[in-house]
Amino acid sequence: MSVDSPPHGENNCPHGDKNKAIMKMLFYHKCRKPSIRVIHSVKVGISLVLVSLLYLLDPLFEDIGENAMWAIMTVVVVFEFTAGATLSKGINRAIGTILGGGLGCLAAILGDKFEGTGNAIIVGTSVFIIGAAATYSRLVPRIKRRYDYGCMIFILTFNLVAVSGVRADKVVALAKVRLSTIGMGFAVCIFISLLVFPIWASDQLHDSTASKFEKLASCISECLEEYFSIPNKEENKPKKADVSGCKAVFHSKSTDESLANFAKWEPWHGKFGLSYPWEKYLEIGETLRELAALILSLRVCIQSSKQPELDQRDAIKEGCELAGLSMVWILRELGESILTMKQCRSKTTITPKLQTIKLELSKLTLLPMPMNKGLKDYKDETHHLGTSSFIFLLMEITHKIEDVADRVEQLGQIASFQAKTMDV
Repeated sequence: MSVDSPPHGENNCPHGDKNKAIMKMLFYHKCRKPSIRVIHSVKVGISLVLVSLLYLLDPLFEDIGENAMWAIMTVVVVFEFTAGATLSKGINRAIGTILGGGLGCLAAILGDKFEGTGNAIIVGTSVFIIGAAATYSRLVPRIKRRYDYGCMIFILTFNLVAVSGVRADKVVALAKVRLSTIGMGFAVCIFISLLVFPIWASDQLHDSTASKFEKLASCISECLEEYFSIPNKEENKPKKADVSGCKAVFHSKSTDESLANFAKWEPWHGKFGLSYPWEKYLEIGETLRELAALILSLRVCIQSSKQPELDQRDAIKEGCELAGLSMVWILRELGESILTMKQCRSKTTITPKLQTIKLELSKLTLLPMPMNKGLKDYKDETHHLGTSSFIFLLMEITHKIEDVADRVEQLGQIASFQAKTMDV
């Protein structure tokens, strides 16, 4: 029995074609990565050319002068891979520059009213108070997560303006010119990033979350195939399960959090409206990482020397393979539900299947334990413990899949996924 086929005699259903369609979509998104990298590189090049015109064209250079360099610096620093990251960094930079420059001008103007030591005391005190307060705010987790870059630019701008040594009447004029050039660079970044082949962080988070289900389903399939496969006659070794996808899911936390943060900055576009529940994607991702940890533990359990010989695993082979088929099918259904944004009714379709899996696995745990303490019985007892550990991990995986299904259903309700009729 192949672990890639639909469970419980569902070969007449169009799930095989559905899985192929999902694989094609995921393959398309994977192949799309190199192309969007090229697009991003071209967009950055175009932006640099546009802001360089401030330097290259004499009429523009006469009005702006050397301050045109600030527009180029803004493009280099602000233009990020996704539109959300560009918006986040650009808005943070704009707010930090305006607030830092404004307060810096006030400190410079106030200090200019005093001579000598008085000026140094006023400026030094303001630098200490503002710098310490802004630095403390960067340590607050909620502010650090979304506004860390803005706080850093605020501190930098304030100090540059406050202690620049320029007379107060020239500070305001200089700030106006630099703010205008920074605004030009920011406007170019936003225009190119949002209107010319935009790369959305929300799309990447959505697609990567959906692809995780297929990766984990494939890993479960591989593990079961390794555990029950017949060793190669030439090498006398069973096929090794490929758990690279499982490891990728396990190490995806920082990427998911970054994409979710940038997605919150993005405007309404395509299938994602304002106030979309990106936090739910993080919750699903966290649960999937826990599931990935269980699958990796299952792989370690399979490779243990305490496991019985292949012929001794036949007693649990059929029940474990049926359970594995159902788990793989459920994970792919959940992944498709997110990918196509169609509601998955887990309580009416998936939960009954999970209950059946639990019942099948619980039956497999009722094998008799050897009672004698002879050498052969000791080996039998050790093998029994290895088999019990394998079944136990399968049951834990089933419980975690049930948790994932509930979270996917919650996401569908909050995000208003379309209704979907699932085959039972």
